[in-house]
Amino acid sequence: MRRQSLSLLLCAASVALANSNASAGFIDDSKVQLQLKNFYYVHEVDELKAGQMQDYGSWTQGALFSAKSGYAEFGPLKLGLDATAQYAWRLDGERSNADYVLPYNYTTHKQQDDFGKWGVTLKAKVSETELRVGEIFPMTPIVYFDPSRQLITSYEGAWLESKDIKNTKVTLGYLWSINARYNNQFDDFTLWPNEVAVKDDKRSDGMYVAGIDHQLTKNIALSYFYGEMRDIYRQNYLGVDYKKQLDAKNKIASHVHYFDNREAGDAMFNEIDNQAVSFKFDWTHGPHMLEFGYQQMFGEHTLDAPYFPSIAGWVPQPYLSNWSVAAFVRKDEKSWSLGYTYDFADAGIKGLSASVKYYDGWNIDNNGLNGNYTSGKEDEVDVVINYVKPEGKLKGLGLQLKYINVDYANVENFGDVTEYRVTTSYTHTF
Repeated sequence: MRRQSLSLLLCAASVALANSNASAGFIDDSKVQLQLKNFYYVHEVDELKAGQMQDYGSWTQGALFSAKSGYAEFGPLKLGLDATAQYAWRLDGERSNADYVLPYNYTTHKQQDDFGKWGVTLKAKVSETELRVGEIFPMTPIVYFDPSRQLITSYEGAWLESKDIKNTKVTLGYLWSINARYNNQFDDFTLWPNEVAVKDDKRSDGMYVAGIDHQLTKNIALSYFYGEMRDIYRQNYLGVDYKKQLDAKNKIASHVHYFDNREAGDAMFNEIDNQAVSFKFDWTHGPHMLEFGYQQMFGEHTLDAPYFPSIAGWVPQPYLSNWSVAAFVRKDEKSWSLGYTYDFADAGIKGLSASVKYYDGWNIDNNGLNGNYTSGKEDEVDVVINYVKPEGKLKGLGLQLKYINVDYANVENFGDVTEYRVTTSYTHTF
């Protein structure tokens, strides 16, 4: 009911704005796009064992239509409206396992053949402060949207960003629901890896976010964020980022991020005690880019909350340097990564790049799961080839090939995994 009322209000607002005397900027500065995406996905478990996830995957075609208005001006107040519509359908045969690309029915044990989602956002702006109400696509250390599969994760709520203070951005938000990348409806929040599509009593009706980003100098940026999933967990984040162009061919970047996570309110998942330190260093020399990452987990990590706390729905945490398929977020885990990327533009092939990255995690405390009190290890190899047509009639046509291999050693309920992803995409701007 809340979503229907909000949608009707926003649609009425759009009609009023489009027909107002101040609507010139609303129409003239609008941007309309259609994004098409073909996604082939295979997730294979090398040796299936009881309690482990099974093989899964799908081949889908998706479309994302987005319309972003300009602003109608009413004195110092500017108003606008954005809208999105997403739809995807299966191209291969029926599957009986959840693949987190298409919706899955846990009663019939069937994937849906197709699904869609839509959203609208009212935006109001005064000077350099903007309030957005409706569908939100946040990009913060606390909550992030997810474009990694077919359709995109979105949220509903109210989101304010202000850049009125020089070199500073202030963020305040309250989100009341999530529409996961593989879902066709908005749900209450819960803790990953619990499934958002399975209803239980451990649900949070909202998430608070507050943060500040400050550009201290030309090269140094500082950030602090606080987030709270009501009655589940609260999160404090500190970040220091450094970037410097050394000369015409060389530039470096380093990122140090720290998270402190605790239970909140009624503590639906009991005690949560996790801290994480993440470091990443990048060096770019012409077409070559070398990156190194280190990540470490601290804290008690009870069996009710065994990982770094994040949002159910497979929401990513890109502010951790080693976040990947394995994620490297288990109790006491330490991990490092080394990656290399080459841009073939220097060799005369514009739009083509290739990368390989290796992750190694160790010191995993199995925490007594299934009676296992010994340490485990995991490692991952990612190989990515990416091409985007840089010019011509089909400018923007993209192809990405991704191979991922994860090996586990003495990690309870997990078997070695191989993934294949093939993505073809095209964006048309009207």
